[in-house]
Amino acid sequence: HDLSLGSPACEGITAHIEVSFVGQGAAFEILPDLKLSLLLSRIIPASFIICVSFGGLSGFCPCLQVLPVIRPMQEVDRPLGQQDWYHGAIPRLEVQQLLKNNGDFLVRKSQEKQGYVLSVQWDGSCKHFLIQNTDNLYRLDGQGFHSIPLLIHHLMSSQQPITRKADVVLKKPVLKDKWVLEHDDILLGQLIGRGNFGEVYSGRLRSDSTPVAVKSCKENLAPEHKSKFLMEARILKQYDHPNIVKLIGVCTQKQPIYIIMELVQGGDFLTFLRHNGNSLKVKVLVRMTENVAAGMEYLESKKCIHRDLAARNCLVAEHKVVKISDFGMSRQQDDGVYSAEGGLRQIPVKWTAPEALNYGRYTTESDVWSFGVLLWETFSLGMTPYSSMTNTQTRDEVERGYRMPAPYGCPVEISRIMTSCWQYEAKNRPSFKKLRAELSSMHNIIT
Repeated sequence: HDLSLGSPACEGITAHIEVSFVGQGAAFEILPDLKLSLLLSRIIPASFIICVSFGGLSGFCPCLQVLPVIRPMQEVDRPLGQQDWYHGAIPRLEVQQLLKNNGDFLVRKSQEKQGYVLSVQWDGSCKHFLIQNTDNLYRLDGQGFHSIPLLIHHLMSSQQPITRKADVVLKKPVLKDKWVLEHDDILLGQLIGRGNFGEVYSGRLRSDSTPVAVKSCKENLAPEHKSKFLMEARILKQYDHPNIVKLIGVCTQKQPIYIIMELVQGGDFLTFLRHNGNSLKVKVLVRMTENVAAGMEYLESKKCIHRDLAARNCLVAEHKVVKISDFGMSRQQDDGVYSAEGGLRQIPVKWTAPEALNYGRYTTESDVWSFGVLLWETFSLGMTPYSSMTNTQTRDEVERGYRMPAPYGCPVEISRIMTSCWQYEAKNRPSFKKLRAELSSMHNIIT
């Protein structure tokens, strides 16, 4: 392109340049050789240019008196969406998980209003400041700048309090992690399911056409529900195991928020059992349940409580490998115990251990109870547990000591394992390490 500022090729463009003023203009006086970063707005008749400084000053300059200095784009010049400290549509509750130390900060989209919010950790709490935008200048309550990156750069470099009333200083930006993807990185495919928070689509990564599953979050959900939606990604990003579905990334830069996961082509384990069960040999069923036990053994070692283990929440990959999925209710606790509140409204009663139903106490041992029900589902080829009972009846009967009989044709050893998983006292149930070892041994001796 012709870089001459007086040429028609420049007319109507907007670009960031650095210019040197030389000499004096006819309508105003300016110091020789003064260098300013300016926003080139447009070329006007009579060979004058409108210049606006990043500090907000504006005026006319004769084109012949302005010399462009071409320089590499710096970090502060990059658009907001390309800034590593910009977290897009991340829910407010998620911010509290990210900002840990005094002066940690990030910028995000406001959930309540149009615009952007600067969130800062200060004096033990997370503070949120709405960035004002008036006359195309961004500010908090001081000097205005032509972009949010310039505003943040000024606040960081000056180390002054960000407002007159708040004694808050920006010290360290909290950067997006490696899991954050752009929405444009994903090619959405067909709708393949619906969940509590939104719809699930097949899709592909634009970069290499990797098949993915895309979980979308409804835009009108309350912030606390969006945070719960992202809880699954927060948990899965820590794990890597062949029997646990893999997280690929999250899209939080704008609405709707996406969780991107590996696409497991065989569908859910329950549907697989119902459609293919009659053709599956016992040895195959044992191996598939061993896959689940192996994944749960891994979670057990990480002190992760799944809380919703069931055949419907496992997926079948190539070669009939089973992967645990649906971590929306999962929690990772240092002491291995999670106490839930809120009643039974969304609890899968027929899969849930008595202590979890009665006291909201979830542990790995309560997951073991659920695994016993999954074993029953597997060897009944996808039947519904306690099919003749309501949830209330099931809970009452289990309290009285009732346990489901083994499905027809179920191996005696599997029946014994089920019973061990359904011990009323949680401490008497086997560990997943023991369950995986027993199922592995059983698989090896079956012909």
